Amino acid sequence: MKFVVSSALLSSHLQTISRVINSKNTLPILDCFLLVLKDNKLTITAADNEIRMETFVEVAEHEGEGSLAINAKNLLDPLRELPDQPLTFDINDETLEVYIYYHNGKYNFIGLKSEEYPQPKPLKDTANSINLDAQILLSGINRTVFATADDELRPVMNGIFFDIKTENLTFVASDGHKLVRVASSDVKADNEASFILPKKPANLLRSVLPREDGEIIITFDENHAIITLSKYTMLCRFVEGRYPNYNSVIPVDNPNKVTLDRLNFLNAVKRVSVFANPSSNLVKMQLSEDKIFITAQDIDYLTAAEETINCQYAGTAMSIGFKADFLADILNNIPSTEVILELSDPSRAGIIIPVENEVNEEMLTLLMPMMLND
Repeated sequence: MKFVVSSALLSSHLQTISRVINSKNTLPILDCFLLVLKDNKLTITAADNEIRMETFVEVAEHEGEGSLAINAKNLLDPLRELPDQPLTFDINDETLEVYIYYHNGKYNFIGLKSEEYPQPKPLKDTANSINLDAQILLSGINRTVFATADDELRPVMNGIFFDIKTENLTFVASDGHKLVRVASSDVKADNEASFILPKKPANLLRSVLPREDGEIIITFDENHAIITLSKYTMLCRFVEGRYPNYNSVIPVDNPNKVTLDRLNFLNAVKRVSVFANPSSNLVKMQLSEDKIFITAQDIDYLTAAEETINCQYAGTAMSIGFKADFLADILNNIPSTEVILELSDPSRAGIIIPVENEVNEEMLTLLMPMMLND
């Protein structure tokens, strides 16, 4: 078979799906892209043991049709060095020898039989599906993926929980120290369902979704999902297990409320935390009527810092401690000029919510406090 394709177009699609390929694979065929030519459409697939991602490009000219697997490095590395130009692929269907001709040159190598490439299992007949806008899915992933865990003992915490109700879709992520819950009322479903999307496919979607507009279709059964975008299709396996009841850990009665500028708060925490003990990374906050006194110290090296920021505080004077990098993570991911910090007492979780939510979106974050010695 033979075809001509734009080098820039091919390189862009290959780089996107190449993130699926693991650096070390038990099956050598998974180091490859699967190429399938039919009519003027070239379908390219990358896979590991959990994820399969397909994309397609239109070819300018073609002779014959067929399929083969090509080592990813043999395609990606040379294409990175080429300016945009037509590439001619000439593939011997018998020997699988591949010649790629470009302006002033060519390179060649041997491909592998496409039959060796693993095929996906179809979804069960009981599969559900939801349709949602690409930007809602991107927003839900962006707002939550930072709070997922890397916990081998509790794998359910290593992904984003999709809690699908008839009236909304809620994205949840937690590592046991911090929790993020984002509910979008723009997404409706016929049936209630839920699944845990692992971190790797979530990050792959993050790289593709900014270029998407329109609807995304997620079709899923108990173990897998097929996520259909305009130019890409992803099949991924879910994290198995039951997600904890996230609503039960969110404290409801929080009489102490602070309203403050998010960036001022974030920058003050970053500055003061430079002088915190590296092992605990503790910053302490003393709250009074119209100001927060933020302090950190490292007794071992006799360093300390303190800063006062203005706020609106309704509640009793109190002191509470948080891990600085967790607090900064949360503040970095809230899309609002001002935030409200809701507290009950120094031993219970603090709630941080945006003053202005996005349209039809409700975001809540939770952070567990650290014990104060004094």
